[in-house]
Amino acid sequence: MENKKLTRRTFVAGAAVAGAAIAGASLLTACKDDEEEVVEGDEKAGGTFKYYVNEPAFIDPYNLQESEGTQVGSQMFDSLMNYDYRTEKLLPAAAVSWEVNDDATVYTFHLQPDALFHNGDPVTAADFKRGWERICDRNISDEPSEIDYHLAQVKGYKEMVEDQTATELSGVVALDDLTLEVTLVASYADFLYVLTHPALGPVPAAAEDFETYSEAPIGNGPFMIKGKWEHDQYIQVLRFEDYYGDVPFVDGIDFNIISEVETAFNEYEAGNLDFVQIPPGMIEDCVDKYGESIDGWVAQPGKQTLLGLESSTYYLVINNLDPVLSDAKVREAISYAINRQTICDVVFQGVRVPADGLIPPGILGYREGAWKTSFYDEDKAKETLAEAGYPDGEGLPTFKLSFNTGGAHQQIMELIQSDLRKIGIETELESMDWAAYLKALADGNYQMGRLGWIADYPIMENFLFSLFFTGTGDNRSQYSNPDVDEGILSARGILDNDERIAAFQAVDDIVQETTPIVPIMFYRHARVTSARVNDFFFSPTLIADMNATWLSK
Repeated sequence: MENKKLTRRTFVAGAAVAGAAIAGASLLTACKDDEEEVVEGDEKAGGTFKYYVNEPAFIDPYNLQESEGTQVGSQMFDSLMNYDYRTEKLLPAAAVSWEVNDDATVYTFHLQPDALFHNGDPVTAADFKRGWERICDRNISDEPSEIDYHLAQVKGYKEMVEDQTATELSGVVALDDLTLEVTLVASYADFLYVLTHPALGPVPAAAEDFETYSEAPIGNGPFMIKGKWEHDQYIQVLRFEDYYGDVPFVDGIDFNIISEVETAFNEYEAGNLDFVQIPPGMIEDCVDKYGESIDGWVAQPGKQTLLGLESSTYYLVINNLDPVLSDAKVREAISYAINRQTICDVVFQGVRVPADGLIPPGILGYREGAWKTSFYDEDKAKETLAEAGYPDGEGLPTFKLSFNTGGAHQQIMELIQSDLRKIGIETELESMDWAAYLKALADGNYQMGRLGWIADYPIMENFLFSLFFTGTGDNRSQYSNPDVDEGILSARGILDNDERIAAFQAVDDIVQETTPIVPIMFYRHARVTSARVNDFFFSPTLIADMNATWLSK
């Protein structure tokens, strides 16, 4: 892993692929070790889980938008819904039940009656309204939230965020203390999946003191912060004894903030951390030394290396407005030229998987081989480049191939550079720090670069809308197609699950026809736990389920 934090929206981190091949539509298969020790009740309780993270951007739901902060925030906040990756089902969280009207424009939620904030205040429907409007409020911080897009379908969003003519989300109404009604601007059958995101939890009245609250958020989840966020050092959370759900076994979690994954791994091997990322080149050693998780997501003593599928894709982002790269044939030739398997083998010890499209396995609607250009064929690449009018690259300029420093990105880009040279495309590598790199992408001041996307929630729309809808902030390729825009909006309103997925697949088909980006590989976890960690589940969206985790004495 590089020394820059991972973002959930523009995903940076390295990960690894489990030894078993991707197969079937189901993401997780339940496994249980027959030899697993059975420990009950109070015997599991106690201990502090020592958890490695990089310095988060935010731990406040206001802008809970990258993996490091989200790992912390998810322990302190419960949203209305939860998604169980093990059963692939939506489950209640802060809501005990809900109703949806016939056209999926009005959602009514009935809240947990006994839920409390960590300061003892009762959790009410008004607290959810406060939290959501806080995300959309452009006046409470000099740094606007980057995650208001989760609420873009809520009535009043446009007036608050785009027009800035309103101070509330008119579609969010607290009917009483325990009943929240949400009205959308159009039918959106997948809205319940959106509400699994931990940023959409409630906030108490104390959140009005933005500066104080952002450093020590008060939530409604199973853990409460101890003190405040000590930047570049640690964040400590303690078990919340008055939690409405199953109270965790561990006493607390120490999120140890370490900038370099290699440093963190050394601390792990010294016995000072319970959960870390595995540095590049160390995956096989970890499997040999610490054992491999049976299913890739659940760690047990002796089965500590997690190599499970992540809901994320690493891709080459291409500026579709560049005078030469605007030619779809050139982009198609680039895609054919890249030997994805070699990248997976050389950089990631053969444990990542070449991407056969944008949508990764585990996302509802994944199809094997969905993108017709997302495979390696050097001859086809040369043929396609000639069709574009550049035989053997004649007449092409030297392109800049940009990337952020840290991790294995330079090695990946060097392999891509070599592959492109074989068909006559010359590139110049350009590395930048993460902040400068993101600015270059946002400004359109690049030609080709690298990015990744990890799902906020397990639906195709989260990939297609975010990366390809005209004008969205994460559409770094500057792709625009009215048919795609219309197709996404239309698919959102289809109530039948199978029909809705098919409609999004049709949108995906339109996108892939012109290869606006080049999918490279699908991520997997590359994490390892200590031998004292039991029943630890690390989800495909990089969120740990700590409620069942316990530590051997």
